[in-house]
Amino acid sequence: MPSASSTHRREQLRHFLRSRRERLSPAEVDLPIVGRRRTPGLRREEVAMLAGVGVSWYTWLEQGRDITVSGEVLDAVAGVLRLSMAERAHLYVLSGLNPPVAWGSAGEVTAEIRALIDGWVRGPAVVRDRYWNIVACNVLAGRVFGCDDGEPHNCLVTFFTSPRYRGLPDLWAEAAPGVVAAYRADAALVPHDDEFQRVADELAASEPAFAELWARHDVGAPLQAVNALRHPEAGNLYFDATTLTVADHPHWSLVLYNPKPNTGTAERLAALPRLHLSESA
Repeated sequence: MPSASSTHRREQLRHFLRSRRERLSPAEVDLPIVGRRRTPGLRREEVAMLAGVGVSWYTWLEQGRDITVSGEVLDAVAGVLRLSMAERAHLYVLSGLNPPVAWGSAGEVTAEIRALIDGWVRGPAVVRDRYWNIVACNVLAGRVFGCDDGEPHNCLVTFFTSPRYRGLPDLWAEAAPGVVAAYRADAALVPHDDEFQRVADELAASEPAFAELWARHDVGAPLQAVNALRHPEAGNLYFDATTLTVADHPHWSLVLYNPKPNTGTAERLAALPRLHLSESA
């Protein structure tokens, strides 16, 4: 017997598909208007024909029946109904499927995002892409992590290869499994994207510690963990790191680092020059 939540989801699917169908005219999808139309918008059989599916199957879908659906067919229906990315994801959820991740294009770091990270003056702030490459950082992040030197910086690779992180071996070893599990979880969102595997393969070839953890296939969400490193000038630094998703760029993450209280980190940060490396050269 269907659960109450399943029944509600199917009812919402019925209303959603019907409303999307009724807002389109035949002319908008290049169909001729034949005869008198008693209902607004497209007919079910017209949606089915344009999507390349059977009329009975589409009717059952719109009625919210318990039928087998696939992402490919839902994409075809979404295309016919001119659904936005948000509407397409909603269709997936109402149909009982996980929605595709709308990565979108990389784009440029906007002035608003730049102002946001530059305004985080209490600690480092970075924006990283889906593969954990840093695409923008504030002045303190440049000084602490060295990410403003013009070279590509990947957070996963840096964690395993930078002397700054490996300089605190006990804390590094404690955090490493969670870092790898979080990266694998991000990779699992887009299983057909080979770039995640390329990054992992190259790192595993040079770092046995990563290769061992990657082989475990552990998956986990990013933890509210202490981020610790040994800076060549400032010494040991400890941060509470919070990761947020950038709303209009869901493939980007904003990571804010707050100096951990009672560690002297805030005081040591204050002593660091606040110029970008390129400006101080």
